[in-house]
Amino acid sequence: MTDYRRIIDKYYPAGSPLRDIYMRHCRAVADKALSIAARINLPLSPERIEAAAMLHDIGIFATNAPGIRCHGTEPYIRHGIIGAELLRSENVDEEITATAELHTGSGITRAEIADQNLPLPDRDFCPKTQLQRLICYADKFFSKSGDMKEKPLQKVRSSIAAFGSDSINRFEAMHSEFTAQP
Repeated sequence: MTDYRRIIDKYYPAGSPLRDIYMRHCRAVADKALSIAARINLPLSPERIEAAAMLHDIGIFATNAPGIRCHGTEPYIRHGIIGAELLRSENVDEEITATAELHTGSGITRAEIADQNLPLPDRDFCPKTQLQRLICYADKFFSKSGDMKEKPLQKVRSSIAAFGSDSINRFEAMHSEFTAQP
């Protein structure tokens, strides 16, 4: 099983303000994802859910996002790609690695990258597996700034809708998947 604690310790030193932000955010995402999985009886192991949630944002430290104590040089939108490269170098399971790579927004398509001139490779970055979609979905409810409390569904929908109809449609599909009754 993935030793996510070792990886977090390596890139987010204990006692640093960024680690505190990182851990608070990822723990909230993990707890929401685990709760959803238990409520609707998803066939995913809690250990994999927790590892994927705790590592989904591992690349943020390399980005330029001073509002959340990230003082790197890369645009924030690249944190998933950076995280995936890092996780691959740590020999982390590919589905968990891809969760980091594909969780941004409600996924980002090749067409959206071209239309918005985003600094991403020319390919789709949409979550494919149930685990990847679960972490992507749970992540949308928690910011890494402000009070960091869970956002209400309508606020999540509004922020996703700002990126266009395809983006909100992907989110709504995940919402349906993860609010279904068992």
